[in-house]
Order: sequence, then structure tokens, then C-alpha cells
Amino acid sequence: MRRNNGQPRFDLVVFGEFFSDMIFYQLPRRPQFGEESKTDSFLVAPGGGLATTAIAASRLGTVTGIITRVGADAKVLPTWNEIVSEKLDITACEFRKDLPTALTVCVAYKNDRMMVTHEPINRRLEDLLDNPAVQQKFTRARHVHLACALRRPAKWLPILRDLRERGITISADFGWNPDISINQLISIIRHCDFIFPNEREARAVTGTTSARRAIEKLQDWVPFPVVKLGIKGALLMAEGRLYQQPGLPVTVLDATGAGDAFNGGFLHAFLHGSDWDDCLRAGNICGSLAATRPGGSKGLPGLPEFNRRLASFRKA
Repeated sequence: MRRNNGQPRFDLVVFGEFFSDMIFYQLPRRPQFGEESKTDSFLVAPGGGLATTAIAASRLGTVTGIITRVGADAKVLPTWNEIVSEKLDITACEFRKDLPTALTVCVAYKNDRMMVTHEPINRRLEDLLDNPAVQQKFTRARHVHLACALRRPAKWLPILRDLRERGITISADFGWNPDISINQLISIIRHCDFIFPNEREARAVTGTTSARRAIEKLQDWVPFPVVKLGIKGALLMAEGRLYQQPGLPVTVLDATGAGDAFNGGFLHAFLHGSDWDDCLRAGNICGSLAATRPGGSKGLPGLPEFNRRLASFRKA
């Protein structure tokens, strides 16, 4: 990666997969194979960790760019046009003429959901790292967030080492991917400042039986691990000290993308100099409000509501 001595252009650059989400929610009963379940509640929205994290941060005033791969159909998709309308910088994104944009069908029932995804376009997404425009965009950020499964360490490690040498902070929400070994995953996340697994992912990666034990193990690998606990809030460990903040008391309509919304709120607060408790509060505000509406981004707050919620949170 070439050196770039200019001032940062972005507070945050998010790298990951983009999806058009088709979301069915408020179902009368849990769907079963072999049956048809009908609902009047349906939404098409941008999906995936990239979109939700980036929108959450951008709506709060964090200057945000994204790096992803979409099909030639993206320019006529309402989901991609929504990304553009959110004022996210899309330079260095790749448009493929031979493949459609990734599509996910999501069925949300109460606090749970199931998804089916078509995403040939996301195979070997790490090949984007060879693009000089992508490399330059990374170097113009204060912080880089990886909203994707972390595969192919040989592709990631030179990039992450360079970012760290430049003083650019790094975070990752890698999900749970059984196709990658724990040792491969650790080799990548050791270069991160933050990781954002949920409790299930954290316990699976660390081989532990509780969120507390998982986050203690994760700090062996990452300076500031975060474990998301859903409606119970989130944990963070820093220099051996455990921080915990609860979620908002809300009625959950659709949990799709709530964890990614948390990431965007947390990173916004971190990039604006907040302490750890307020970073967790910011994440919980965005994650909780996202779950009150269908899709990951429809419930996300703007800055006035966010500030009001944060002030109320501090008094509680």
C-alpha cells in the first residue's frame, strides 16, 4: 500500500458485503416447512453489516465511506439508491456486469429470524483489496471496520499491518463462520482494536460457556473486545476492567441488523471521543431502536433523538 500523507477524508470506512433484503415480519405463527404463512407486513431494504453499520454512523454525523461489490442492477435497485441517499461515499465500490447484487429473504418471527441468501457476487470479496483505489480509500480513514466473514488471512494481513502502522484503528464483526479455523481467525483479529461478536459467537470462538468468560478470553487477542447481549445490552473489556450497559426497554419487532446498528453507534461515539460507558450506550441506543422497526436501518435515530436518548440513559 502506498503512503498517503493527506489529511483523513473519512471518519469511518466500512468494508463488507451488500445485500438487498426482502423482509417478511409480524407473522401470525412460526413458519414451518411444507406450509405457507401469510403476512401483510413486508419491506425491501438495504441489508448486511456494511449497510446498517455505515448508515447508523452516518446518520449521527460520522463521515462514512463504504467498500463493497454489487451488480450492474444496483443502480436501479431501491436498496442501493437508499445507500446513495444516505450520503455514504461509494467510490472504490465494484460494479459487476456478470452477476446480480446479493439478495437475502428474511423471515422475522417475534425475537428470532431466519434468512436465505443468494450471493455468488460476494465470493472472493477480498480480491477487492488488490485495487489501488480501495487501498487509498482505507488510508484516508481514521477507522476501518470489517463487516464481513474474515477469510484468506494472506489477503488481509498486509493491509491490516499497514493500517496499524499508519495509526488507523480497526474493528471487525466477523459473524460465525465454521469454514475458517480459529487459528486463521485469531491471526486476523489480533490486528484489530475492537471486535463485535454476539454472545453466541463469542462463546463459540473461545470455547467458553458464558459471556463473561468469553470476553476475558477475547482480550488475550484484542485490546477492546465487545460482546453484544441482545436486549440485555453489551459488555466491553478494557485493560482488564469490565464495562456493561443495558439495552433500551423497547418492543422488538425485527432483530435483523440490530447488532450491526450497535456497531455503527458504538463507532460513532468512539470516533467522537466518548468514554467506554457512552460508547456502549450509543451502541445500545442504535441497536435497540433498530429492532423496533423492520430491517436494520429503518429505526435508526438521527442525531437529535440520539442525543435525547443518550442524556436519558446517563440519568438512569
